[in-house]
Amino acid sequence: MPASYSYDLRTKVINAIDGEMRKTQASRIFEISRNTIETWLNKRKETGDYQPKVGYQQGYNPKIADLEEFQRFAQINGSKTQAEMAEAWSEKISDRTIGKALKKIGYTRKKNLRLSRKG
Repeated sequence: MPASYSYDLRTKVINAIDGEMRKTQASRIFEISRNTIETWLNKRKETGDYQPKVGYQQGYNPKIADLEEFQRFAQINGSKTQAEMAEAWSEKISDRTIGKALKKIGYTRKKNLRLSRKG
C-alpha cells in the first residue's frame, strides 16, 4: 500500500483551496486527484483536522498466527502433503495457506515427486 500524503502537502492544498483556488486547479498543480482533496475537506469538516490515519492495520490477518506452534506441527507432519496437513490442522484452512506458512518458516519441500527414468 502506498504511503499517505504528507501533512505539509495537505496543508498547502487546503490553504490554496481556502485562498479561493478551485479544486480542479489545485488538483492539477499539486498532481493529486480531486477526490483526494474532497476527502481531506470532508475530514476537516467532520474532525477539524486533515491528518492522515495512523495505527491501522495494513494487509490481512494471517490464518496461522502462531508460527512457533506451526513449526512444531510441520516437523511432526512434514511427510504429509499440504492438503493432508490442512486437514490435520486444528482449524479449517486450505492447502494454499499451509504452503504460505511453510514458506514463512523457511521449510522447503521437494518439488519434483516424479521418478527419474534412469535405469
